[in-house]
Amino acid sequence: MHKLSHHDFVHFLVAISVLLLFGRLLGEIFRKFKQPIVIGEILAGILLGPTVFGTFAPDIFSNVIPQEQVALALDGFTKISVVLLLFVAGLEVELHIVLQQSKSALLISLMSMIIPFTLGFCWPWYYPDFFHISPENKLVFSLFFGIALSISALPVIAKILIDTNLLRTTVGMLIISAAMVDDIIGWLVFSVVLSMMNEGKGQFEIWHTVALTVGYLLFMLTVGKFLLNRVLPWVNKSLSFPGGILSLSAGFCFLAAAYTEFVGIHAIFGAFIFGVALGDSKHFSEKSRDIVHHFVSNIFAPLFFVSIGLKVNFAQNFDLLLTLAVLGVAFIGKIIGGGVGARLGGFNIKQSAAIGFGLNARGAMEIILGLLALEAGIINKEMFVALVIMALITSMTSGPMLKFFLRKQNVELH
Repeated sequence: MHKLSHHDFVHFLVAISVLLLFGRLLGEIFRKFKQPIVIGEILAGILLGPTVFGTFAPDIFSNVIPQEQVALALDGFTKISVVLLLFVAGLEVELHIVLQQSKSALLISLMSMIIPFTLGFCWPWYYPDFFHISPENKLVFSLFFGIALSISALPVIAKILIDTNLLRTTVGMLIISAAMVDDIIGWLVFSVVLSMMNEGKGQFEIWHTVALTVGYLLFMLTVGKFLLNRVLPWVNKSLSFPGGILSLSAGFCFLAAAYTEFVGIHAIFGAFIFGVALGDSKHFSEKSRDIVHHFVSNIFAPLFFVSIGLKVNFAQNFDLLLTLAVLGVAFIGKIIGGGVGARLGGFNIKQSAAIGFGLNARGAMEIILGLLALEAGIINKEMFVALVIMALITSMTSGPMLKFFLRKQNVELH
């Protein structure tokens, strides 16, 4: 059985400490400037990784940043972090809000997905040479790029709306509701795309995988929710707080993730849907939600986002033309899509533009999406760098543009 040596274990602990502390430091600096903490964490990884630290101090870099077996241990840690991050994202989805806003939210969500997805799919499909993709990978890449431009970052959007005091307004609730629908549809479709990459390697044929996944989705949002509503009162009454709810939440999260990974859909989808079911239960208190959220967001999330910068040299793999093109189509697709949906729903031009910019924040979810695609071989490092930059810029511009378009608007409280 392989195990970490004494030297490797010391190396691993030092690396975890450096990544966590430096990531937190830069995250807090960005928070002071009213920007998402995740931007500082990713920048910390870029500074610590091969882009800066590895270029200007390669000897120190090789001694501090994980290599070989230590890197493998860190990779396992970051994979667990991704599962927990999607679980927390699922907890943010409040199905009763989506149902309350059902007609307008569904219209906005569909338009904000259909238009960017169409742009993202058609571009590489008809001009594959621009992306240097081979004919056999054209379909999978086109599907991925369409999804990458369609998904919004629900946690980042929620934080932006809180910071701008718009969360409980009609516009804010519509943005959140549409982002929730985007997440559910987007992660389901992306999980199917990943399973297409692994076809022939898993336990099941792709259509069996899709059927088992849809079955899991329906089960968790009906019978699963019913069982959770029966079990949670006993958990709250009989087990110690917060240890009981924390252990059971994490345990069932990993079990759900293991199921979808087993049937051929990525583990993240199982964790995400379990989070949706658990978070929508009236017996899962706000205090419990906060504890789980802080546990993941302050330990696992920083390590994951800092580790992004360790995987790729952003300077060597930066393609200006590709990055500008991805940025342009991302802004156009999402803003027009969300804006058109809002106009059809009866909002004026400025409110519609605000909704489009609100949904344009990609943030953490887009980066997770890009990393999984990179690891699966769907995209190259240049595209990954372009997606990370796009996620950061869309997240940084979303809040200011929301405030700009709504500064003289009537934003009725929900």
